[in-house]
Amino acid sequence: MKEFQNYDTAASSFYKRNQAKVLPILSWDLSGSYFDKTCKDFDDLRVLKSLALRNHWSYKNTFKEDFLDKQQVIVVTDPELKIVYATNNIFNMNGYTPDEVKDKTPKIFQGKKTSSKTNAAISKAIRNREAFEATVVNYRKDGSTYNCWIKGEPIFNKKGQIVNFIAYEREVA
Repeated sequence: MKEFQNYDTAASSFYKRNQAKVLPILSWDLSGSYFDKTCKDFDDLRVLKSLALRNHWSYKNTFKEDFLDKQQVIVVTDPELKIVYATNNIFNMNGYTPDEVKDKTPKIFQGKKTSSKTNAAISKAIRNREAFEATVVNYRKDGSTYNCWIKGEPIFNKKGQIVNFIAYEREVA
């Protein structure tokens, strides 16, 4: 039964944090997709918290509502807008794995149908170190388009210096 030890630990921690009192029967399906997703979610949360600690974020979001509850994709960039981390659920939205987008800029998702006016507004907010919210036409890895709602904001360290940008994203109609 040692093979269930990791599952039990991850599931127990997940359900305690989400105030769940029972283990859903669906988590025991043969494919293990629920378990796999739970493990990836925990890994994403661990990395995000590690980034916050390492860069001394003054940002207080726990990611519970945006990531776990709303299942939004989270993309973190450095101050030069190179992606330092993307949550695993990015693959479900656009077909890219987190490793494929790491060290790239968000322009990897843009193309001919992406609005230059919207891009300019986002760029201005970033230059001014302000939060922004916009919907843009992005491109999946296979070249198809999707409407992507993005809520982005700068992240400052405890000394007031900008250390990262964070974007919450989801596909919208």
